[in-house]
Amino acid sequence: MYFSSDNSSPAHPKVLEAISKANEGYMPSYGTDPIMDEVRARIRETFEAPEAAVYLVATGSTANALSLACFCPPWATVFCHRNAHIEEDECGAPEFYTGGAKMTLVEGPHAKMTPANLRRTIEFTGRGGVHNVQRGMVSITNVTEAGTVYTTAEVAELAGIAKEYKLPVHLDGARFANALATSNASPAEMTWRAGVDVLSFGGTKNGLIGVEAVVIFDPAKAWEFELRRKRGGHLFSKHRYLSAQMLSYLEDNLWLDLARASNRAAQRLSDGILKIGGSSLIHPADANMVFPALPRALHRKAMEGGAKYYIWPGNQSLDGPADEAVSARLVCSWCTTDEDVDGFLGLIS
Repeated sequence: MYFSSDNSSPAHPKVLEAISKANEGYMPSYGTDPIMDEVRARIRETFEAPEAAVYLVATGSTANALSLACFCPPWATVFCHRNAHIEEDECGAPEFYTGGAKMTLVEGPHAKMTPANLRRTIEFTGRGGVHNVQRGMVSITNVTEAGTVYTTAEVAELAGIAKEYKLPVHLDGARFANALATSNASPAEMTWRAGVDVLSFGGTKNGLIGVEAVVIFDPAKAWEFELRRKRGGHLFSKHRYLSAQMLSYLEDNLWLDLARASNRAAQRLSDGILKIGGSSLIHPADANMVFPALPRALHRKAMEGGAKYYIWPGNQSLDGPADEAVSARLVCSWCTTDEDVDGFLGLIS
């Protein structure tokens, strides 16, 4: 009953097998390995983007920060939701790698920017000319930090507003597979066809040991990304181990199968929670994260029974009236079982 994070789940056996196979003999370094050639071709095919530049890094923070740095100058700002990962959870990495670009926060329910708020915020920015930070780019998180999913139409609407102001668009897809599994859109429809210029394509939260892809749909930015990756210390010498993980992820659509499994587990979990008296969800459970509000007494029972998850936000306490609602975050992974879910529901029923 481990629902703390999908980061905590094990790697898929096929990933370990691929790494073991890649470990045989010698292979060129720094991303010139033949496995990376296959990865590049497979991602281009998957996204229907034959000219896309494709690079691998080890962490989502790196993928996001380097992507933003390539498209946003130091004197500009990145428009993102107040609860976006690049705002709340990157310890200033985007600001650091861009050389000082600002995050300008856009409001919207359930961690989703609304088109009206995005337009209003862009319009307000840079009105004082040289005295103000300038309009830089838009970043969309999908799946959001609240577990909600932007539909393809919603991504396209936000990106369309960005394009009206000639702003590039970044999509933080740490859980991109989960968003696709929910929406049934194609990778191309969710990204470049909707107006996305650069994608952080996640794998670590979905069965890999540690690798993310950066997919740049404008190949003119490729060389700059390579330089920034090297200068930032994120070019792996034994790159084949990153390549092997990503190739195994893409083969036979493993990445989507794993996302569908975690989404199904979260749906089973959310459905079961809503059948329990005094319970509710503070955000829609669109993908693999569930944010329930439960009486404090039920949280105590669950944790005493061995369930692992976070009270969310963390400034709440398990000390207090037993019937008072306390919210939490539970995250399902590719290997969350029906037994895990039913065991948790049994504790709080």
